[in-house]
Amino acid sequence: MSVQTATRQRREAAVIVRALRRQYGEHVVVDDLDLQIDTGEFVALLGESGCGKTTLLRVLAGLDPIDAGHVEGPAQPAVVFQEHRLMPWLPLWRNVALGIPDDRGRPLAEVALREVGLGGRENDLPRRLSGGQAQRVALARALVREPRLLLLDEPFAALDALTRIRMHVLVKELVARHQPGVLLVTHDVDEAIAISDRILVMRTGRIAASYGVGVGAGAEQDRGKLRARLLRELGVDARPESVT
Repeated sequence: MSVQTATRQRREAAVIVRALRRQYGEHVVVDDLDLQIDTGEFVALLGESGCGKTTLLRVLAGLDPIDAGHVEGPAQPAVVFQEHRLMPWLPLWRNVALGIPDDRGRPLAEVALREVGLGGRENDLPRRLSGGQAQRVALARALVREPRLLLLDEPFAALDALTRIRMHVLVKELVARHQPGVLLVTHDVDEAIAISDRILVMRTGRIAASYGVGVGAGAEQDRGKLRARLLRELGVDARPESVT
């Protein structure tokens, strides 16, 4: 048994999905889907537009009902969307501690803002932030309640390349510290490889393929091969010479 497998077996499940079905009228979007994400595990979900990724995330977030199957997970998972969705009239600490009484919310928010590199800016308004800083606040708001399940809906898509890399590092550090199970919906193959432990490919409402992301010796070469496989799964012809 590998170390990775043994570690996974010791973890608790953050969410378990069995035979999930979701349809709109006669159109089946998610069909007989099985999925398990463990606490501390970072899972990326790839797939063409319309394959059911966003619908699955909405179901896990409790925003969509299910038509068949079973979902066992937290009633209120944390969600970070592509847009930060901060309330512009509230200071940062109130945005982070939204729904938490002030006597507990302020100290919790201050700790969370320090974790995302915005300590000392608790009283700033969102208009004073860059796009990357606003997403840091959204991440702090998601993690302040120590969620068992964290759902990320393309949260870095609108950021410039360097800010995205910094956010990748930050998110990996925070997930390692707080240990939620994570599902990242993304269209970016390189992002999925850089940030996740496991990559799922969704096709026509089902999980069509699952790949572990290599670590340690030979990981760079393994990741190059993985990139080519994932591109092929997504219908992109990856030339052999482009694989390092």
